[in-house]
Amino acid sequence: MSRPPASVALRVASIVVVALALAGAVGVGAAYGAGYPPLPIADDRGFLGNLSAPSVVPGSSGTIAFSVGDPLPAPISGAVLTLQIYAFNGFPGNATATITVVGAPVLSNTTSSGGSVGVAIGALAHGEVVPGSVGVTTSASTPNGAFAVRTALAFESNGTSYLLDSRGWFNASTWAAATELPNGSATLNLTVLGVSGVLPETAIVVSSSSFPWVLGGVLVAAAIFVGAGAYVYFRGPSSRSGVGKDGSDDHHAPSAFGKRRTRDGD
Repeated sequence: MSRPPASVALRVASIVVVALALAGAVGVGAAYGAGYPPLPIADDRGFLGNLSAPSVVPGSSGTIAFSVGDPLPAPISGAVLTLQIYAFNGFPGNATATITVVGAPVLSNTTSSGGSVGVAIGALAHGEVVPGSVGVTTSASTPNGAFAVRTALAFESNGTSYLLDSRGWFNASTWAAATELPNGSATLNLTVLGVSGVLPETAIVVSSSSFPWVLGGVLVAAAIFVGAGAYVYFRGPSSRSGVGKDGSDDHHAPSAFGKRRTRDGD
């Protein structure tokens, strides 16, 4: 079920972060699963909420907080939430890299630690919401910048397996194929993505300065995405595959770095 091993202003930056150079530059893999049945997009906001990541100085620690819920009309079981650091946007200069950065933060919970951790949520009743957190530890060598954290939630309900992924699990071409119609209108096709829904993601901000100088370069042209409502996609109720009725609504998913990246090189 689980995915295999995987100052106030700065705290806002950890949720909102925009990478001026990341778009299309980081080659992330396609979704791990394929063929998972789609769920109504309106339910996505109920699965993973209150997602916030820390802003820390090198050598210090913090936590990524979240809540996991069951918005479905039936109970779910075997739920596992995966959080994984997958990209880095360095400051100053917005230098971008896949997560092979020396001194990258380490995620940890009671059972594992590393660049990826799985949190066993277990069974949830309809409407039940449980809080959770994952530890974040940096070293003195951790560079200044934003470390993007992608999320995935796997579970079963009524004997069917489901998987929800955040934007960071898809490469640019897969995402473009699922989010843009031939006429250029926006849509969201979960069948193309091969997942049941789309989750939010966040970013850990590391800064050796006590003043949030990062914001000047990071938040240019940013939209403020707060908690679960940051990533919500709206679509016509008649399409369970996620394809909008006429493409008129803006169905998009910001990555932890804030840009929806619908084309290679965007």
